[in-house]
Amino acid sequence: MLRRSAGGFGALALAGLLAESAAAGADGMPRGAHFAPKARSVIFLYMDGGPSQMDTFDPKPRLQAEHGQPFKMKMEPTQFNNNGLTLGSPWKFAKHCDSGLEVSELFPHVARCADDLTVIRSMTSEFSEHTSANYFLHTGAGIQGRPTAGAWTMYGLGSPCQNLPGFVVLNGGLIPPGGIDNFGNGYLPATCQASLLRPEGEPVANLRPLETLLAASAAKINLRQRLDRFVAERFHHADPVEAAIANYELAYRMQAAIPELVDLADETAATRRLYGLDAEYAPTRTFGAECLLARRLVERGVRFVELTCPAAAGIDRWDQHARLVEGHQSNARAVDQPIAGLLTDLKARGLLDETLVWWSGEFGRTPFAQGVDGRDHNPFGFTCWLAGGGVRRGTVYGATDEYGYKAVEDRVEMHDLHATILHLLGIDHERLTFRFSGRDMRLTDVAGRILHGILA
Repeated sequence: MLRRSAGGFGALALAGLLAESAAAGADGMPRGAHFAPKARSVIFLYMDGGPSQMDTFDPKPRLQAEHGQPFKMKMEPTQFNNNGLTLGSPWKFAKHCDSGLEVSELFPHVARCADDLTVIRSMTSEFSEHTSANYFLHTGAGIQGRPTAGAWTMYGLGSPCQNLPGFVVLNGGLIPPGGIDNFGNGYLPATCQASLLRPEGEPVANLRPLETLLAASAAKINLRQRLDRFVAERFHHADPVEAAIANYELAYRMQAAIPELVDLADETAATRRLYGLDAEYAPTRTFGAECLLARRLVERGVRFVELTCPAAAGIDRWDQHARLVEGHQSNARAVDQPIAGLLTDLKARGLLDETLVWWSGEFGRTPFAQGVDGRDHNPFGFTCWLAGGGVRRGTVYGATDEYGYKAVEDRVEMHDLHATILHLLGIDHERLTFRFSGRDMRLTDVAGRILHGILA
């Protein structure tokens, strides 16, 4: 009776009440988890364009020693095939904190958090072109239209947050190649898709309805209910309708929740300085606002938060095919202090233990020059890092060769990383499936192994 009444609103209300009472068992396990999780939320710091591993977190002395010489390994085909000489890093590395983790001088603030990082130096990708590599990083497939990792997390666990989306993308100004399909739900229910918020200015378009529209809202709601009821009564499979209704209701609740979320008046001056909100460099302020909002989102129970890079004048993301020094310095300046502020703040509030922070681009860069002063795309070996959320801290996993070109030790594929992230969230990646097109689909396809060597 409730399903047929008001297009499913009654059933949704009843389901919500029942779900809240069953959301956690005696052990506190969230709804849908296969086993007790280490992490309850993910913050994905997406470094659009592909940072250079040998200039950030993977030092290579031999590369420095042979700078300017012909490259002595076989070169794989590159995106532009404009390959030059061996290119040593313009930045020095040093060991930091008790762990002695080596970090480039590009990241002086993150370096102070070295004991909290698990650096994976042996990442690989199957794609060397931005769009396909972005899809692969986000969805585990190099094609358009598949559900992203955030959508799979929502599908598997749901969200304990009633007034905000469970999957949020904070748009710093650069939507990556491949567009918003990098954040989509694909064939999963519409409630699993990401909601894009802006960290500055009006966070969501049309958040505050115009007064002239309020008078017509009751009639519109009534019409929508009747149309939804019509579809639900005549078609056996009404899940898309119910998902749309759930999104309508969430949008209504967001009108009250988001203004409170983005109001930073309750944050101290010290916290704002920590994140770089008073920085001279505008992109630092933008990414600082993203990082601070990410902390506020996970505090409120949001399951998966992704941050995109801010736009810097004259700089093309982390994609430095030329002007490596200028480009990487500008991008690092934008994100270094905010990321360190986020890690420090999460730790101080006791949130880092239950929040998995993930830093990665879609691939790395070549150890030889493109032209004279750039680096081309390199999917054969690159670096990402994780922090908090059940990973071993202050450690390095895997290795590339002496030039940082190819992964040679504990090679990690994208499906392995996705399987491990799901594992830390309490999900068995082989059991998280959705029937589509006659097949049980997974984020990890038919592959993926858990990286036990990085688990705490």
